[in-house]
Amino acid sequence: MSVSRLGLGLAAVGRPAYITAGRSADLGERRTIEAMRRLCLQLLDQAYAAGVRYFDAARSYGRAEEFLGEWLASGPTDVVVGSKWGYRYVGEWRVDVDVHEVKDHSLAAFTRQLAETRALLGDRLGVYHVHSATLDTGVLDDTELHTALAALRDTGVRIGVSTSSRCSPRSRPRGTSSRRPQERHWPTRRPKGAR
Repeated sequence: MSVSRLGLGLAAVGRPAYITAGRSADLGERRTIEAMRRLCLQLLDQAYAAGVRYFDAARSYGRAEEFLGEWLASGPTDVVVGSKWGYRYVGEWRVDVDVHEVKDHSLAAFTRQLAETRALLGDRLGVYHVHSATLDTGVLDDTELHTALAALRDTGVRIGVSTSSRCSPRSRPRGTSSRRPQERHWPTRRPKGAR
């Protein structure tokens, strides 16, 4: 799999509220679904024209997968598409709610969210990440879930793990059980200068 060195993540344009600095200045009150769709499609076109070939969404990014799927339906075929599962968007397209997403790393959540992602992105899904894997959710120890991830991997979709916590570096070595027993999950060579 070959991708551009720079990708475009759609978190900030897939839902009306996100943790992006300057959002109010950038978007103002133009946060309707249609306005965000137009903005997202425009950004996708501009990024592609600038050479970006990796595009990232997530189930928790509101309608990001929907917008990306729409762009892909009439857009380029030479891109890699990644998405993430493990959080569910619950903000109902409102900026004034206290909770916008709920974390769930269960097998049931994976199964449901993969079906939702497939419905929107079809066979264009190239990478599917566990979204913000942490030790406390059990995602790194759930062998039934690892079997399901391995089955997805065996269809040609790469499996990834994103992390977001102060214990993330400790989480990485444990997230290896979705590999085939004979495979090394983590690179055996470190990049130049890495410790």
